[in-house]
Amino acid sequence: MRLEQRISNSSSGKYGGSVAGYRDGRTVSDAVYVLDAIVGFDPRDGKATRAASKFIPVVVIPLFSKRKGSKGRDLASLGISILILQKGAVIVDNLEIADADIILDPYQSGEATATLAEFKLSLDDYLKDLIKSPVRSLADIISFNEKNSELERTNEFGQEILLGAEMTSGFGNEEKKAVVTMDKLSRNGFERLMKENKLDAMVTLGWTAAPVLAIGGYPGISVPAGYDVDGKPFGICFGGLKGTEPKLIEIAYGFEQATMIRKLPSFESNLNKGIFLQKKENLN
Repeated sequence: MRLEQRISNSSSGKYGGSVAGYRDGRTVSDAVYVLDAIVGFDPRDGKATRAASKFIPVVVIPLFSKRKGSKGRDLASLGISILILQKGAVIVDNLEIADADIILDPYQSGEATATLAEFKLSLDDYLKDLIKSPVRSLADIISFNEKNSELERTNEFGQEILLGAEMTSGFGNEEKKAVVTMDKLSRNGFERLMKENKLDAMVTLGWTAAPVLAIGGYPGISVPAGYDVDGKPFGICFGGLKGTEPKLIEIAYGFEQATMIRKLPSFESNLNKGIFLQKKENLN
């Protein structure tokens, strides 16, 4: 279960960031409890955290006990037919977000420019105040990864994002322009679509539309929706306007309870294979 809220890697709090703000759990209830705990006021929090807390009312936790589900909600589906949502929900299909191609490209939307710069600034600001730590900056992390490449598996995963962030030099005019661009794309795109069609939520397969929510700081929650032929799980994402977390949680919880699709993962076969290979290598 994954719930995204506007607690970001951006100290300005002006945008969400595509990899920040994820709250994982086994169920919608788990994700909500974690969200409720982390948005409480902390004087050490940045502007982003303080701004986020005002969107979470104190009644958010009891919402999933109402078992109202998605009945009566209007759901926007971007070309995805999800039959289960037809149980009490109104699906508005074939809608398009203005400038979607630009929004989904982090280099055209400005997301990459702004995120990399503020990621470095925010991380360095956090690390420098740690009492006991072998790293004090993003540069230190990169150096550690290079010296411990086998342990950190840098050959497999790389660290391009870290290197890209390290190359930035503060939050200047280009970064500020990027934020303005993202704000404009969000207002004229996702926000206008939701308001003009009077929608409660946008529904997309997986996290294909994550940038749409991220650049505008909009909330989203992903719920298991099924399994592919290889048994790999996939989900659907419910996204909404700022301040609609309670509504999204209610919809997601209703979908979860109506489908009960999630299955406990099993790693036994792979684990046994790993042990067997390890023993065989030791014999050689």
